[in-house]
Amino acid sequence: MRFERSMVEGNYLRDILAQPAAVADTVAGLRGVPDLPAGVPFDRIVLTGMGGSYHALQPLYLNLVEHGFNTTLVETAELIHYFGALLTPRTLLIAVSQSGCSVETVRLLDAIAGRVRTIGVTNTPGSPLALRADVTVLMHAGIESSVSCKTYVGTLVALEWLGAALCRADCKAVEAALQESAAVAESYLTGWEAKVGALIDLLPGIRVVFVTGRGASLAAAGTGGLILKESAHFHAEGMTCSAFRHGPFELTGPDALVLVFSGDAKTTALNANLVADVRKAGGTAFLVGPDSDLDAFRIPAVPATTRPVLEILPVQLVSLAFAALAGIEPGNFKLLTKVTTIE
Repeated sequence: MRFERSMVEGNYLRDILAQPAAVADTVAGLRGVPDLPAGVPFDRIVLTGMGGSYHALQPLYLNLVEHGFNTTLVETAELIHYFGALLTPRTLLIAVSQSGCSVETVRLLDAIAGRVRTIGVTNTPGSPLALRADVTVLMHAGIESSVSCKTYVGTLVALEWLGAALCRADCKAVEAALQESAAVAESYLTGWEAKVGALIDLLPGIRVVFVTGRGASLAAAGTGGLILKESAHFHAEGMTCSAFRHGPFELTGPDALVLVFSGDAKTTALNANLVADVRKAGGTAFLVGPDSDLDAFRIPAVPATTRPVLEILPVQLVSLAFAALAGIEPGNFKLLTKVTTIE
């Protein structure tokens, strides 16, 4: 199938290509964030969000746990209805919502008003989350018209900086690394048309996609499964590499594509073994990382602080390829709206 840009032209593509600028602008904006409150007594940190905002919390979750914080990650809707006991005056709540006004976020703010110290991370000044949080961390991703992409990478940037602040790390060094990731993302996306064309040749006959990873890569795995459904109306699931072996591996075959993030050194060999085992069983699998054998899935080796920003980019290009194959405009909502207003 001959690929032409017009096949995927639209708001979603424009937002994808604007991500490097969104990363750079968010990093620049963080320099104006007020200092986080020092000495606030808390014995638990609760991280919460929905959709991509929830998945983007994975790297921060790991970072806080590794630094000894008692931390829980839970979807906002579940937090409201089933985990309210976690929200006490000695809880520090970190709530993420790109719009700052989704129905779950507003209900949570109503439920905790005046009794739980809250840090809000959002792209929307003047939103309920921005106005009602004790401390607001604004990303500067700009207006986003379609499926979350600019706001997703902006969230990753803001949360990496926030983690450095909470863990008393060198925020300036983290800012410099995140700023560099904007240039690396720009370099990867420069050849996006050739990459999408190669993916179009690869994907005919694929009926299901599994996006898998471990550790911080679970941000891209979860969000990748989500955006393939949202933007290309294609069935995909995000999960851990180990979870894929516990059942879903049975679906391995020529009509299933398994994407496996290389991740960090702790589990890189395990992740490479999964690719080899899927291929041995007759399935299609690729590493997403520096050693991928397909250019579209090959991202540069970068520090752990910035890897999550790059990992989502190849999955976004997969969504463009599936949309082109289906003859639909990627990222064009049929049943949903940009902001979820019904719980």
